[in-house]
Parts: sequence; structure tokens; C-alpha cells
Amino acid sequence: MAGGMGWGIRGQYGHETGAMIAGVLMGFTLVLFFWPQATSLSAARVVALTVLGISFGGSMTYGQTVGLTHDSPLIGNWAALRWGMLGLMIKGGVWMGFAGVFMGMGFGGKRYRPLEIAMLIPALFVALCLGIWLFNQPFDPENRLLPQLYFSDHWHWEPNSDVKPRRENWGGLLCSLIALAFYTGVIRKDRLARNMAIAGFIAGGIGFPSGQAIQALNAWNPEFFRMGVLSWLEPVLPYMNWWNMMEITFGAVAGFFLAVGLWFNRHMIQEAEESDEPTEISPGWEFTLLICHVYFLVGSGFFAVAELSEYQSFGLILCAIPLIGVLGGRYWPYLCALPVAAIPIAGKTLLNLSYQSTYTAIATGWVLYVIIPMTLSLVLALWLANLGRQGQKSLAFARIGLLFTTWLYFGLNLAFFRIPWPFTEEVTGRTPSTVIFIVCSVALTLAVIFGGFRTREPEHTSR
Repeated sequence: MAGGMGWGIRGQYGHETGAMIAGVLMGFTLVLFFWPQATSLSAARVVALTVLGISFGGSMTYGQTVGLTHDSPLIGNWAALRWGMLGLMIKGGVWMGFAGVFMGMGFGGKRYRPLEIAMLIPALFVALCLGIWLFNQPFDPENRLLPQLYFSDHWHWEPNSDVKPRRENWGGLLCSLIALAFYTGVIRKDRLARNMAIAGFIAGGIGFPSGQAIQALNAWNPEFFRMGVLSWLEPVLPYMNWWNMMEITFGAVAGFFLAVGLWFNRHMIQEAEESDEPTEISPGWEFTLLICHVYFLVGSGFFAVAELSEYQSFGLILCAIPLIGVLGGRYWPYLCALPVAAIPIAGKTLLNLSYQSTYTAIATGWVLYVIIPMTLSLVLALWLANLGRQGQKSLAFARIGLLFTTWLYFGLNLAFFRIPWPFTEEVTGRTPSTVIFIVCSVALTLAVIFGGFRTREPEHTSR
């Protein structure tokens, strides 16, 4: 449910920063159930690393890949359907593969140093460029030269249409993922990171095609959902946002298989002691890095600062500063999991509701969508960091963090949806998704409540 809700909400916000919502909710949930006796700081690192890892795939284009499986001119074209699903399997696998490997780096107990990551990131960028050169070149639409393994729409599928091919980079990210898995698994001998890279690839490789199968089924055979045991759906079908149903299903299936992968490898989860967690970046440098990242993030995302236009072009660039802060600082893990991940979501909500439309007055929008949520997120992050220094365990940290972020992102998304409550008279295409998000939010809240009563001893041992 954390994955389904997080990925469904991501659809409104998009790209790397939108994907972080799912990373936040899944990270807190996995800590809650798999790592209740760890230190708060270790748990915060797991959540932050999951947030950063799941953002990497946001730079991939996939809209036309989805279109190969359900666009009206291609309905009935089984070759296009198979090719599109293959592309979604690869892209989904890459997307969740990064989430898995970074999550494993947090759970596995290996200490990754800031300088080590600072040196690793350029190497991963070299692998990214090499992969793009190998798999995503040539790209010359004017002369109709496209890569052999090209999963967006092109003239082969629609020879008589005005096709506008999109540049793909999945090959670069795939090579970067392989390089990261090799480094963590072979060089650093971090078996959990290696295994979770595989589990993540399987999770995304199954999740993305599974979600799109529902949307494609409706496009190819819309009567399917009106027949037999599914006939009860007929009254709500006119209001179904099938694209968002695809996103919710993708997130739910991927979240499920990530959890299953972690469960199978639970004996590798390390118990971290506070004495094993030295911080290598002073608070002054931590907040300097924070100010720089927020400036780059806001400047590139909302103010179109020309010098910062490439900051969000690749997850490797976007996450370079946060990775150094998360692995070397005491405050950055908490800040990354809470206010830093929320900044783009709060900003895009304000932009949509108060600047791109007149749904909310500008002054009111700033207060409701930015000032209040960001203040609460910042205060909560600093409070949890202080509690962590006093010995708070990960169970309490995860309960507080999951409860807050569940309702934070539910509330911002509900406002973005123009508050389509299911019990009002006006039903819109956003109402079914809202019902699903309500169910998920309530379920995650119950998980927080009842998770606090678990008193079992850790089953795993350090290896």
C-alpha cells in the first residue's frame, strides 16, 4: 500500500522528485517491519537512501513506451504490445533496481564514506554515458536514425503518423545500475545491496508491465470490466483514470516484491550500534550542503535559472549532494527523508493551485501548501534527529515518520485533486484514486499503531 499510494501520487508530480514520495513511504514501512531495534540514525539513512535511489529512474522517458501498448492506432497490434511491455519491463527494472541497491546499502551494515561516494558518482556517470552510447544511439529523428533497441513510438509502428521520437537513456541507467551493483556486491562485498539490486530489478520488471496490463486491457477490451464478477465496477468505470490505476498498480506490485526480496534476505540485515556510526561531516557543513542543494533544487525546478537547468536532468546529478550528506552527516538523513523530499511536492502543489489556476488564493496557498507543511517537516526532522542522539530506536522513528508523511502527501495530493471526497455529489475522474489513497492511508496508520505493540527480539544476527 505504501508503494501503490506513493507511486499513484507520484503521477501528479512526476520525474525524479515525484518518485521520492514512494521512496519515503516504502522506506519508513520497511524499517517499521524489518528493523525495529536499530538506531534511529541508521533507520533514517535507510529511508533517505531509498528516497534517493528510487529517484534515479525519473529521468527515463516512458510515456510513448506505455503508448505502444494501448494507443488507439496500435490496438490489435500484438507486436507493438509485446515490444512496449518489454520496454516497460526493462525501464521498470532499472527504476526499482536503484531503489533496491540503495536500500540494501542502508540495511546491510556496510559503512559507505562520503569521500567514497564522491569518487563513485563520477564513475557511475561514466557508466551512464557509456550505456547511452551503446544502447541509446544513434538518435537523429530528422534522418530517421534511431537506436536498434528503441522503446518509444517511431515510424516502424506508425508509418503514416507524425511521430515525434523521444530521446531515451534507459541503457545508460542500466549500465550505471550494473556498475553500482558490481561495486557494492563484488568490491565492497555487500551481499544485501547486491541481492536487493536483483530484487528491485525483478520488482520493477514485474510491476510496470503489470500496471500497464490493466490500462491496456481496458483499451483493447473495455467490456472486460463490465462482465461477470467485475460487473459491479460498471457504475464507476466512466470515472476511472486508467493511467493512475496503472501507476498505483505498478507501485503496489513493485513494493510487494521489494518487501519479499528483503524478507528473503532478512538474515543479512545488520544491527547497527550507535558507536558504529561516526559522522564525518560537521553540522555546519551539513547545513551548507543543505542550502546549496535546496538552492539548486528550487532554482532549477521553479525559477528556470539557466545555469541550473541540468541539475535535475539525471538522478546522479540531483542526488550527488544528498548522498554525501546522508552518508556522512547526522542531520541529513532526517532532513532528506522529510523536508528535502517534500520541497518539490509542496512547490508543485502551490504552483498548480495558486499560479497555474485560481483554485486557491496565492497568499492562502503559500500558507497551506508550503509554509505549514515545510515548517512541520523541518521541525519534525530536527526533533527526530535530537531524539536519535538520545537513544531513540528505529521503531519509534519509523512510526512517527510514516504517520506524518502518509498524511502529508495524502493531504497535498488531495488538494492537487481539488478535494474530490467520495461522499460528495460530484464524482470526477480523481474520485476512484482518492478512495484508494484513503484506504491506503488508513491501513498505513493502523500499521503504525499496531506496529508499536511488537516486542519480538531481532531474528537476524550480524555476519
